[in-house]
Amino acid sequence: MIIINVLHIGIDDTDSPDGMCTTYLASQIINKLNENDIELLDYPRLIRLNPFARFKTRGNGGVSFKIKNDGKANLARQIVLDEVENLSMFDCDNTNPGVIFYEGDITSEMEDYAFRAIHEFITIEEAEEFGKSAGCEIHKFKKGRGIIGSIAAISLPLEDHTFELLTYRASENYGTERLIDYESVYKMDEETYPDTFENIDYSENYIAIEPKTPCPVLYGIRSNNVDSLKKAKDIVKVEEPIADFCIFKTNQHTDMHIQKAENISSMKQFGCYEVCGTVKNRPKIIDGGHMFFYLGDDSGEIECGAYEPTKNFRHTVSHLRPGDFIRVYGGIGEQNTFNIEKFQVIKLNDVEYKNPICECGKRMTSAGKNKGFKCKKCGRKIKSSKKVPVKIQRSLKNFQFYETPVSARRHLSKPLCRMNL
Repeated sequence: MIIINVLHIGIDDTDSPDGMCTTYLASQIINKLNENDIELLDYPRLIRLNPFARFKTRGNGGVSFKIKNDGKANLARQIVLDEVENLSMFDCDNTNPGVIFYEGDITSEMEDYAFRAIHEFITIEEAEEFGKSAGCEIHKFKKGRGIIGSIAAISLPLEDHTFELLTYRASENYGTERLIDYESVYKMDEETYPDTFENIDYSENYIAIEPKTPCPVLYGIRSNNVDSLKKAKDIVKVEEPIADFCIFKTNQHTDMHIQKAENISSMKQFGCYEVCGTVKNRPKIIDGGHMFFYLGDDSGEIECGAYEPTKNFRHTVSHLRPGDFIRVYGGIGEQNTFNIEKFQVIKLNDVEYKNPICECGKRMTSAGKNKGFKCKKCGRKIKSSKKVPVKIQRSLKNFQFYETPVSARRHLSKPLCRMNL
């Protein structure tokens, strides 16, 4: 067995809302490494962190890759630091890059840190202290917040993973309309789904592979395997040059951010959970198009929200009724509301209590408090004030999952097409 001494490289927090993309910066570093005959030992990794983090880049994702720790390792270090210095969006106050170099095997403590970065909050100070104790070589730019994600990006185990192919634009086209042939995207989806996924939101006629920001990315395709990505790239047509492309191994669409909560009261703000409960009231829509209802269990209750960007998902949520027992997946945001990413019906309440039907066939009305019921048609009265159970038809189905549309899906949320993988 050949033992290879490995140098892990992690990079994060180099982009801004106005441009750049940490994956693009990584692709440029990889190109320069290749020019110097420094090869990666595996696909570069794109690791998404806590989607509710207070301070984050657009997608809250860090990148990492590993190379042989040999005579060219110091050259690789210098290439990485130079490219981060040259390409990061330092003009943005919230861009605070961090770079990590780490030699050797990833420890269980480092893996635990990575899961903490996905499930909780880690401060710059905590990350720096941990990185030093783990033996990381730390490089901070400005505040250096990126070291938080950089350590996580090299440390996270990827038992479940997906791949993303990202193509990049020529720099002169940044900020202009992307020239993607949408018909070819529909063809690509038809020929490669479900190996590729999240390509199109058919309910909104929304092309999901196309970013809506002025970043270097031309389009991105997500898949369970690399072969399908290569096939998809050959099908998608564009009317502008592709300056470069790169395939990343990633934790996207794995539900890695979701923790199983024992009960509702055990959940914490800014965490992401899977929890079961009973619907307490009919969902209501408010100004702005957001829909809310309460979910409860023996420990307490929490407000759940399906927000306006989830579009038709709100219509599905509107069919929930008090007494439905469901499992929800999502996270708790700024307002302590549970943001639903998907839910599973466990047991529908398919019984409604109504006034009894008179012998004449007319449904009776109340004769007054504790005075039973009366029939307006024939005048018959009964003394019992108890309503009777009536079986009702429900549009929702027991054990079925329901999810937000592609256009509103979080990077980490596992789509239904991957639930059985």
